[in-house]
Amino acid sequence: MNKMGTIISFTFKNKVRTKSFLITTLILILLISIGMNIPYFIKVFQGDDGAKNTQIGVVAEQGNRAAELLLAYAPPAAADADEDTDTVAFTAFASADDAALKQGLDDDKIEGYLTFDAKGSEGVPPVTYHSKDGELDKDLKTYLQGALQQINTQLIAGDKLTQEQVAAMFAPVSIGTQQLSTDGKDGAATDESKPAINYVIVYVLLILFFMSITMTGNMISAEVTSEKSSRIMEILITSASPLTQMFGKVIGIFLVGLMQIAIISGSIAVNLMLPHNASILTDFDLDLGQLNYGILVYGFILYVLGYFLYALMYAAVGSIVSRTEDLGQALMPVMMCTFVAFYIPLFSISAPDTMLIKVASFVPITSPLSMVLRIGVGEVAFWEIAVSLVILLATTFGLGWLAAKIYRTGVLMYGKRPSIKEIRKAMKAYKI
Repeated sequence: MNKMGTIISFTFKNKVRTKSFLITTLILILLISIGMNIPYFIKVFQGDDGAKNTQIGVVAEQGNRAAELLLAYAPPAAADADEDTDTVAFTAFASADDAALKQGLDDDKIEGYLTFDAKGSEGVPPVTYHSKDGELDKDLKTYLQGALQQINTQLIAGDKLTQEQVAAMFAPVSIGTQQLSTDGKDGAATDESKPAINYVIVYVLLILFFMSITMTGNMISAEVTSEKSSRIMEILITSASPLTQMFGKVIGIFLVGLMQIAIISGSIAVNLMLPHNASILTDFDLDLGQLNYGILVYGFILYVLGYFLYALMYAAVGSIVSRTEDLGQALMPVMMCTFVAFYIPLFSISAPDTMLIKVASFVPITSPLSMVLRIGVGEVAFWEIAVSLVILLATTFGLGWLAAKIYRTGVLMYGKRPSIKEIRKAMKAYKI
């Protein structure tokens, strides 16, 4: 056990100090930080930091009812409005030659002003917008049209409707959704779509698990093959048994993968805590209170079992290859299994209850990621999770026994890559 701890410690310290690990982790942190701060960078470079208050002048004669209503206009409050929402303010001026109006236009404090034509029909008379460049911003035009349309309705309706009733007429109507059950009736509450935060967490876990298993698996196989090609393995065998070496490397690199995931998760948390990113979850309608924490618990268990399942395969393949040049070709079957396990749930994230995902969640090579998808955004019973974990655990132990036999015989087999028949013959000579 002391030798196992020494190998785990040496493997961990050796890998976290390599340039490849440090550079890869740094690049991932930079990409995540840049991606999460892109909206803020856009605001800074466009000079659009914070809410914009647009001042619009209103030039009209005393007693102009449309102008009075416009000056008192208050838009309907949006459900997702916050302190950074742009606002428009109206200011009354006696004429277009008003000194304060001209000064405001020269200082760019006033964007432009509105004038009303002589009233020729019921409602709001024709309105003209005046500005230095003669153009009207698209968003401002939409705002002014909404305000004038509401005022037009109030002028025509007269005293029959209050200002609040008129505002309610123009307030947007929300539309909800409900899924129908197979018999054509309204589904129960359990048929409602999962919270958006669960989809985000599942998507992030799929990517993290795939990257971690792929990177750490390649580390294990490359480590074993390089020791064989340099003949260091012959010296190591005299100090520790092949099984101790294999499991020591697997566990040591497992800790490396966990540390990398922790660093990436920490960088995401730090970016979310930055002042300008305080509202990022609200902007994307993400509520941590709706998070299904079972995703994180079961996700960790599935990651651990899935890691050891694939790590043992990578170690076994690495032990039968004598040259690093042949490693890529030998690892191709294992890498294909990894890609299948990743892409099946990734492309099924919008339909997590299909038969393909249900079957994949019980197949050991695909169950770690497919079951994470079902737990996060699908419908899955507890017994299904338990059965999937038992099958995955049994397969991991069985593969561990097989990998140990392959590793013990393969580490001292040099020359061309042995065939399956040769490996089986060599395995029969050893008892584990």
